[in-house]
Amino acid sequence: MSFYIDGYVLPVPKDKLDEYIEMAKRAGEVWKEYGALKVVEAKADDVPEGKVTSFGQSVQLKEGETVIFSYILYESREARDAINEKVMQDPRLADMMDPKNLPFDGMRMFWGGFTPIVEL
Repeated sequence: MSFYIDGYVLPVPKDKLDEYIEMAKRAGEVWKEYGALKVVEAKADDVPEGKVTSFGQSVQLKEGETVIFSYILYESREARDAINEKVMQDPRLADMMDPKNLPFDGMRMFWGGFTPIVEL
């Protein structure tokens, strides 16, 4: 496969969605500057509530919140690791990396790195 993916799912209060979008744009620009191929942020639109599991259940969604699904594409796992190291050290994002400044509950966010197994 020709790329590597970081995926994220998180709850965002609807009244802080604009603030989240601005934060995501700012952070995404830095990720792209350091070499990320693509940064995508998407708001739940057709996300049914499950009986056993669902996107909402996965982040313990509360009333007045929406689910964000996000991913970043990289050339490789090695590129991702190098890019993320630079991003985490970038002073332009220092205020955003402080959990008390996030426009969402970071404790209910989850993420991970993925190696593609099918690419069409």
